[in-house]
Amino acid sequence: MEDNKNIEIPEEATEGKSMVREIAEWILCIVIAVSVALFLKTFIMTVAQVDGASMLNTLHDKERLITWKLGYEPERNDIVIFQPRESTPENKKYFVKRVIATEGQSVQIDYDQNAVFVDGEKIDEPYIPEKMLDITYGSTDYWIVPEDHVFVMGDNRNNSRDSRSDSVGFVSEDSIEGKVIFRFWPLNKMGIVK
Repeated sequence: MEDNKNIEIPEEATEGKSMVREIAEWILCIVIAVSVALFLKTFIMTVAQVDGASMLNTLHDKERLITWKLGYEPERNDIVIFQPRESTPENKKYFVKRVIATEGQSVQIDYDQNAVFVDGEKIDEPYIPEKMLDITYGSTDYWIVPEDHVFVMGDNRNNSRDSRSDSVGFVSEDSIEGKVIFRFWPLNKMGIVK
């Protein structure tokens, strides 16, 4: 019968194993964090920065926003981030505008009354900072929104390239990145965006 002998493992060997285990755990944590961040950015929400003055006084240049993507269906009065027609995979561009009308609705602008009508009814727009100037953006001031599209305008109507412009036109729902839900920068303006 053999004697049971205690085998001593050098302390350096156990330290080496615990160091390898700790590094492996850190790598796993980083992989999980990156995967979760990519999942959130791709399917649930994303971060955007305002560039310009087209949404004054609601949004200001350099403000940072969070947009919601998951299951989003555009509704009138939502503020959305979208890729305009001119955006390409090599040169991606994003606009931020307010949804004025959705598919099937009519939009008419009456500059004399300083009013926008959707389906013949004047919409309440307390966010407009000044009277709209009669600026010719295209050939019409009356539109009917096609299926799977929305009509968008900037709150700063006299300084906004939006659906009134032939270069932007109707915005495909597929090009909408999400609805702006929250402003987190600057800190003194942090809160829900309406």
